[in-house]
Amino acid sequence: MRRARGFACILAGMIASFPEWLADEDNWLLVATITVYVLALMSAVRAVMVTRTAQGAMGWVIALLTLPIVTLPLYWVFGRTRFEGYTSRRAMITARARAELEPLWRLPDLEETPNAALRGLHGMAHQLSGAGFLGGNDIRLLVGGAQTFDTILDAIASARRFILVQYYIFDAKGIGARVAEAMMERARAGVKVSFMYDPIGSSLPRRFLARMREAGIACSQFDTTRGRGNRFRINFRNHRKIVVVDGRIGFLGGVNVSDDYFGNDERSVWRDAHVRVCGPAAMIGAATFVKDWYWAKRQLPEMDFDLPERAGSARVLLWATGPADEQPECTVSLLSSFNAARERIWIANPYFVPTEPILQSLRLAILRGVDVRIVVPYRADHKVVRLASQMYQADIVRTGGRVFRYRRGMIHTKAFVVDDVLASVGSVNLDHRSILINFEIAAFSDAPDFVAAVESMLTDDMRDSREVSLETVNRRSFLNRLATRSANLLAPIL
Repeated sequence: MRRARGFACILAGMIASFPEWLADEDNWLLVATITVYVLALMSAVRAVMVTRTAQGAMGWVIALLTLPIVTLPLYWVFGRTRFEGYTSRRAMITARARAELEPLWRLPDLEETPNAALRGLHGMAHQLSGAGFLGGNDIRLLVGGAQTFDTILDAIASARRFILVQYYIFDAKGIGARVAEAMMERARAGVKVSFMYDPIGSSLPRRFLARMREAGIACSQFDTTRGRGNRFRINFRNHRKIVVVDGRIGFLGGVNVSDDYFGNDERSVWRDAHVRVCGPAAMIGAATFVKDWYWAKRQLPEMDFDLPERAGSARVLLWATGPADEQPECTVSLLSSFNAARERIWIANPYFVPTEPILQSLRLAILRGVDVRIVVPYRADHKVVRLASQMYQADIVRTGGRVFRYRRGMIHTKAFVVDDVLASVGSVNLDHRSILINFEIAAFSDAPDFVAAVESMLTDDMRDSREVSLETVNRRSFLNRLATRSANLLAPIL
């Protein structure tokens, strides 16, 4: 008992003197240093456990333990590739959506097996995302802002039951004001309208959102910092662009709601592509929106959900991917597509900074005789990305592929063609961010008319580009090669 009392007295004395001890600047610095290193050590352990690659884990561990003051906040913001909260809730969200939206259960009944070369893609999509290629659709390529928004505004005006709208970038002015007015007109007519935006990509004025809510539109941001453990997760972004009208018409692709896509100056216009899907596949766009909305609002959006009728003969696969996936579904979808190629892979993409598996897939395609062509911007809108991309462009050219730098503005298209059997248009950039940590969606189809339309678009893009020669690649200066490799060190967070 005496020993216990003595220990208690010593402890009480230490506690009483702690403020005085901490007031000493040297002691305060010691406590701060110990705290930083403990947090860095804990973060390093987490990096080992959750980082997708051994190289990435090793890089974070070394940086955290050698420069913790600099690296620790960077790791909390950029170091995680799994979106906690959404990941744990994904099964619950899917179950809730299917329970309340019974038509989703019937979607697999509409699956149609595609061309033999695409059966692997079809099977993996069915296993991982719940639905492969669906039959009975009409799919149309939309090129440029004018064609895309004219078609979207016509569809919104035709809405009778519900409208779902989701964008990464939504500018309140110009075309954004027109889209908002169209949605508000339908909401006042009794159509159930739900609008979601990414708060990092879109900075919408409160007055703008208030007007939409007054008109009867349900508005929500997709907040990646919401939930326990997500406070610093500004690195995760919902990059999807989705519009669904009455469950029968769906839109997706790379075009954001911005006047950049209408530029009168040819040098500044953004070249991009979108798709319109009519038929059962549009339901996948709606289901994707529903899951994101449930994360943001903890409830389902208001809508009269039913399975749409067949609208054509095209087989279409809509595949939504993101950091909540159990498997790396974006990587899987791209690898399965590229590995099926026997004649050609033509790609247009603004940010060509691919992950190692994607780069190796393209290399192997070139070595087996596939015509691999990449269309990239002549001047990208991000200088660091442009520098990092040059290293990968040089790699493709040296391996035997071809790279074209688009010169009539900023090419923002995310599209590719494989042989004559597959075309894809979506929101996926070929960089680490889109492939690993962004929420994305893409459309795949083996419909001959759609494949031909995407091929024609890419042919036009290559004609308006300057090809990168092997001579140009080989004569790059030491400083240029150093700059590109230095920029590539930032590839995981670009």
